[in-house]
Amino acid sequence: MNSINKTNEFVFQTYLRRGKAFVRGEGSTLIDEEGKAYTDFLAGIAVCNLGHCHPKITRAIENQAKTLVHVSNLFYTAPQADLAAALVEKSFADRAFFANSGAEANEAAIKLARRYFQSKGNKNRYRIITMEQSFHGRTMATLSATGQDKIKEGFAPLLQGFVHVPFNDIDALRQALDETVCAVMMEPIQGEGGVIPADPSYLAKVRTLCDETGTLLIFDEIQTGMGRCGTLFAHELYGVTPDIMTLAKALANGIPIGAMVATKDAAKGFDFGSHATTFGGTPLATAAALEVVKIISDKDFLEAVNEKGDYFRQKLTELKEKHSMILDVRGRGLLVGMEIDIDKVKDKDAGFFVANCFKKGFIINGIQDKILRFAPPLIIEKTEIDGLVAVLDSLF
Repeated sequence: MNSINKTNEFVFQTYLRRGKAFVRGEGSTLIDEEGKAYTDFLAGIAVCNLGHCHPKITRAIENQAKTLVHVSNLFYTAPQADLAAALVEKSFADRAFFANSGAEANEAAIKLARRYFQSKGNKNRYRIITMEQSFHGRTMATLSATGQDKIKEGFAPLLQGFVHVPFNDIDALRQALDETVCAVMMEPIQGEGGVIPADPSYLAKVRTLCDETGTLLIFDEIQTGMGRCGTLFAHELYGVTPDIMTLAKALANGIPIGAMVATKDAAKGFDFGSHATTFGGTPLATAAALEVVKIISDKDFLEAVNEKGDYFRQKLTELKEKHSMILDVRGRGLLVGMEIDIDKVKDKDAGFFVANCFKKGFIINGIQDKILRFAPPLIIEKTEIDGLVAVLDSLF
């Protein structure tokens, strides 16, 4: 029985998988068990920002695996300490907490925001405002925080204390923000919501509104962080900093890890025993992540991401001018969305383009039936971009 049949037989059927099993990856290329190569424009859903099996990350994992893999957070380890120091040095934050995934990092942020006020005796300040079309995870708390009804079906009752308002609508946020709200939680650029960037003026007004009301501001940078948008963190594009930020996905280039970082004041919400995790911040994961931070935070590396992102969006914009079915091209850096008019040609929804690109050796992603999402490794080459654009051109 091959790996595809074994998966279908023994694994929960919660994913609609393509009919191929990958066995090897190198750079921007994945190779299936039949030896066919695919150019990856998804990067494990914005995870392998440095590509597959990057030699420096592989070496960091190998060296750490030979030395120390796990001891629990009852003890100190050098890789975790070094990664925390690096994230603090390169961000607004003063403290870091490590988890295993983006959902867990967001869960920690939700708990921190609530406990920050309750530890001060303000037990009525517990509600969190999030955005419609947002995505924050699939635990019960992060699912409750997420602003998409379709992924909540069948899980009622959800947790109380979350309210959703339209993205990029400061008046709606202002009306929802009262004395019961402890935090505003949002993605600077909505990924699962359709690759929708925040308006610069909006994000600045959100920060001002939070300052005026003493509300904590949480940025979910799980998908947008680690160089994806052309800066180490996407909020740097806006010149607006949060009180709390969450990271995961690309932080260790495929090794599971999540991080929540916060200012010294916001971090006061947690004290000894208030939050914990067995596997968060293991020596293995933090050693890999530390190498990722070193590589991606390099100025020249980020400039190259911006250059390739501009090139990619320009090529897709040229397609838009050629094909009326393309409604919009948007994004920042190498997080790019292309919206298609599925009402114009009924049989050409996002799934059509995903399936046919896959047949031609390119991996892309479709969301909400009408949006093609591109999140290639940040090391993608312009020639590979040209190859995908030519395939897309042939499918319209």
